[in-house]
Amino acid sequence: MPQINETIYAPALEGGEWIQHGPVNLKELRGKAVVLVDFWDYTCVNCIHTLPYVAGWHDRYRQHGLVIVGVHAPEFSIARDRSNVLAAIRQFAIEYPVVLDNDYAIWRAYSNRFWPAKYLVDSQGRLRYYHFGEGLYQESETQIQKLLGEVNPGLDFPPPMEPVRESDRPGAVCYRVTPELYLGYARGQFGNPAGVARDRAADYTDPGRHAEGASYLSGRWAVGQESARAETAGASIFLRYTSMDVNLVMAPPAGQSARVEIILGDGQRAGADVKAENGRAFVTVDRARMYNLVANESVVPASLQLKALDPGLTAFAFTFTSCVVN
Repeated sequence: MPQINETIYAPALEGGEWIQHGPVNLKELRGKAVVLVDFWDYTCVNCIHTLPYVAGWHDRYRQHGLVIVGVHAPEFSIARDRSNVLAAIRQFAIEYPVVLDNDYAIWRAYSNRFWPAKYLVDSQGRLRYYHFGEGLYQESETQIQKLLGEVNPGLDFPPPMEPVRESDRPGAVCYRVTPELYLGYARGQFGNPAGVARDRAADYTDPGRHAEGASYLSGRWAVGQESARAETAGASIFLRYTSMDVNLVMAPPAGQSARVEIILGDGQRAGADVKAENGRAFVTVDRARMYNLVANESVVPASLQLKALDPGLTAFAFTFTSCVVN
């Protein structure tokens, strides 16, 4: 069980911009409250999966002395934008305090390295428990109850929340899937034989033979450090993958929207953000966020092609999910 030596005190939540409620002063809460510090990024699929539980804990335990602080630490430049994060707060119905940690001041203070990451601080300001990534929701809630019970031993707690998704239930199996695929030259894996040109527009040709774990560009793209931008209509990306769901972080041109055609292989199911029109599948990219492109019934090997119908579309990273009900 990932508990921490009780002599370690939680660092102050200083150095960020409080964009919802706050600021939260840990010293002022000593003797009064238990604090859950949740590091997240609104473009991160694993963070998105944990948010319903965090919101549920806020609803269940705020009246008993639980204070939740969402520390938003950006992975991509679009996640530094205050308006983008505020839109995500509304989308995910987050009601607890949120601080924008664009300079990673709080991230560094906690020596954190993961999205998502949760740290529990007891009523004396000491770090008592942590968890990285998805899962262990009932264990984490039990730890919340334990620390709240130390403040008020007379509290009577309900059983931990039921799983939000079937894939969170005992018996679900998590398979090895394609690793996250970045579309910038700093961390990207491109299958085009000549590689990619950095920070300038260039024409690319799909070689026609594809290996899993790489992205293949076709048409005119400008590849930057963290993303690839379509310079002309019809520019496309092809990939082979093994997964259940496929997600892609995308952003439209400033002040506009962009359309993307999704071409799925046989047997694949379109994701939540895909709309069918006259036998074709499209995604409307109207703001910078993660879009769900594929939602298969199980983990399968398959292929996927995206065709930008409008220039200026920017793609950051594909993510793949692995946990399915057995």
